[in-house]
Order: sequence, then C-alpha cells, then structure tokens
Amino acid sequence: MEAPCTSSGLITPRKKDMNNSARKIKDIAADWHNFMLKWETFNDTGFSIANKIVNIKLSNQRESGIRLEAFEGEDANSNLGKANFQYNTELEECCTELLNILDKMVKLVLKMERLCATMKGILDLDTYQYGETGREMPLFHTWPTKYFCEISVELTEMYKKELQLKHVIVQEIAHTSSCDLMMVELSAWLYQPYIEEKATLLSESMLLETGHRSL
Repeated sequence: MEAPCTSSGLITPRKKDMNNSARKIKDIAADWHNFMLKWETFNDTGFSIANKIVNIKLSNQRESGIRLEAFEGEDANSNLGKANFQYNTELEECCTELLNILDKMVKLVLKMERLCATMKGILDLDTYQYGETGREMPLFHTWPTKYFCEISVELTEMYKKELQLKHVIVQEIAHTSSCDLMMVELSAWLYQPYIEEKATLLSESMLLETGHRSL
C-alpha cells in the first residue's frame, strides 16, 4: 500500500478479524484518497509554473517591440541578443519544472492503474468463490465488491484522460504565441475538465463504506 504523504492522508486501521479481501479494499480506499490529494498538489504546482511561462511569454512579446525601436547603432544586436538569452533561459527552466511535474503525474496515474488492477483481482476472486451474484453478506456495510471495482475503474479513466490533456498542454504552452490560446491552456490545466465533480464524492463514499469516515 502506498504510504500517506501528508498529515491529511489516511492510514488503514488493522483489525485481526478483517479478512484479506476486506483489508485490501480498505487499503485501496485510503490509497485513492491519498493519491487524489497528491494529484491536486501537483496540479496546483503545475498551474503556478504554467502561469509563469505564460507571463514570461507575454512580457517578452510586449517588450520585444520596445527593444527593437530603442536599440540603435552597433550595440543593437548585442543588447537584443542578451535580452533573448535571458528570456530563453527563464523559459527553459520553467518548461523543465513543468515537465518534472508532468512526470510525477504520470507515475501517480500508473499507481492508480495498479490500484484498479488489484481491485479487479479481488473482484475476480470474489466471483470465483461466490459466483456472479457475489457474497451473500457484504464485506462492509452495503456495497457489493463489484461496486468498489466500478468506482476504481471510473476514477482511473478520469485521471488517464486528464493526464493526456496535461501532456498536450505541456507540449504546446511554450510554443503558443496567441494570448487567447495561452489563457485557454491555463484554464484547462487549472479546472481539469476530465476529472468530474463526482470524483471526490466517489472517493468519500468509499471511505464511508470502508469505515475510514464515520457515518
């Protein structure tokens, strides 16, 4: 199980009488909560970096015209070259930082996919032991094992699609010259259109069902 990284993360309490499948599902519910917290931290950091990239580009666009008019004589090319070097260095550093954030998001989604695969394995075992209808008595309160699997699949698909969008934004934002398009890219990064509002509800519902949250 992925160890929680923040004080607001969840740790699965151990119970001697909890069977293996129930314990794994409880672990998965806690992991989903913690992974989603990590994702939001990465998303906030990535937005700050992307916003800085846009500000650097817009500032350069505004100043480049002024420089061209102000620089005269033999020093013009030298001064313009220094300004461009500073601009390119700043931009490159920010792009590297954004790529590092994207890499962390890629690794996090891989962990989400492993959670989903583990949950599918638990469901397969449940089906093998109890048939398509599942257990007569649920492992926790009311949910059949199949419902935990469906939620894991749904959440994984949301984050996989959002990650694809992040890839596109990272590839395009440093090369976009249109101010309007840069604003669209920033907005898309911040508001995460593929992660639906119900994602948090689904995660919280798993925490309630498995006992991490009090009813």
